[in-house]
Amino acid sequence: MKLVIGNKNYSSWSFRPWIAMRVAGLTFDEEVISLYVEGSREQILKHSPGGKVPILIDGGTHVWESLAILEYLAEAFPSAGIWPSDRAARTHARAISTEMHAGFAALREECGMSFWRPPERRALSADALANIARIQEIWTSARARYGAGGPFLFGKFTAADAMYAPIVQRFATYQVDVSAPVKAYMQAMTALPGWQEWRGAALRETWVIPKFEYDWPQVKRLPAEAA
Repeated sequence: MKLVIGNKNYSSWSFRPWIAMRVAGLTFDEEVISLYVEGSREQILKHSPGGKVPILIDGGTHVWESLAILEYLAEAFPSAGIWPSDRAARTHARAISTEMHAGFAALREECGMSFWRPPERRALSADALANIARIQEIWTSARARYGAGGPFLFGKFTAADAMYAPIVQRFATYQVDVSAPVKAYMQAMTALPGWQEWRGAALRETWVIPKFEYDWPQVKRLPAEAA
């Protein structure tokens, strides 16, 4: 299999299936296409008519959209634990994953994912703060109901954790105030070897996308040595 992704510093949708595949122990190659540069859209269109990343290529099958990729992996590798095995937990995991896919626009707009931006608070709108409150509610509720078997939302790492992984990074980058249970969950996520691998690669990237740098033309970034 091959996963076509965008810049690791910025591309939250690419991060989702990538971390799921790493944690599941699936073998795959990756192709990184820097976004918003000359020729990048044409490169992506070679793999997907949607013109966006990520794209999973498995033989003659091309799957785009992060959630669709996760569903494909769950079907192709039923023993990988992409979704919880219990039906009630699995239903809940799919519901909150779809909520992430469709929602939280204010937070996503005001707190873009960045691994190299030094941690610093931002003034956020009421809508973004409401998004943050709802996400914390989602995490604590899932942990309370289904998380007894481990440190993740449903105990073991699942697609739901992958869907919320970029939010964990956003909370860390913008120093969002979180509850103790949420902080513990975030620590479990960032301690994953796959997380550290992605973060290290993100910090070493040289591509800069001005539209995602809130202080442009200044680019605030951690040194690659911080990986």
